[in-house]
Amino acid sequence: MRIVVAEDLYLLREGMVRLIEAYGHEVVATAATGPETLEALRRWRPDVSVIDVRMPPTQSDEGLRAALAARGEMPGLPVLILSQHVQQLYARELLADGSGGVGYLLKESVFEADQFIGALERVAGGGTAMDPAVIARLLSGGSPGRGLERLTEREHSVLALMAEGLSNQAIGRRLFLSESAVGKYTTSLFGKLGITDDEDGNRRVRAVLAYLNRS
Repeated sequence: MRIVVAEDLYLLREGMVRLIEAYGHEVVATAATGPETLEALRRWRPDVSVIDVRMPPTQSDEGLRAALAARGEMPGLPVLILSQHVQQLYARELLADGSGGVGYLLKESVFEADQFIGALERVAGGGTAMDPAVIARLLSGGSPGRGLERLTEREHSVLALMAEGLSNQAIGRRLFLSESAVGKYTTSLFGKLGITDDEDGNRRVRAVLAYLNRS
């Protein structure tokens, strides 16, 4: 994969570059500010990018804004956002266009190499990769969203893991269910959420968006 890494902290940025290259992928550009990030995304149109939320010059949400601007110009451009803290609004903004290819991880997840690279690959493939801490925050509060109150406890569990970006097979392993059983739960929750698109990947993104918009 061709990857852009945008992070203002030198050691973390270089660490991610080395980790990504160790897994056989190519880092085509790095950036340390919001404007540099947007320029790199426009120039390289990478297979996926890793972008820190807070970057110079404002140290607020420059990285996120660069990612959203790039996806506005290049719909579906895969981006994996990194943050120090759980901010569920960021996840909702990224998924708002329903096109997928987005992820939101806490920076501490970078130190779990397989998990980090797995998230990058899922996002590059058009899927989602939401940090379990974000999912836990969503589960802990907020009012039910449209259709979500109709889901069973098991269907909520399946949807939460779907939001992390797990496949049906991986969800089955986590919940000690067969892959076919997970398939039945996903079909059921899609129906309850009124999601009837024939493309399973798009249905999953729309279901995750519904989940994130619950609070």
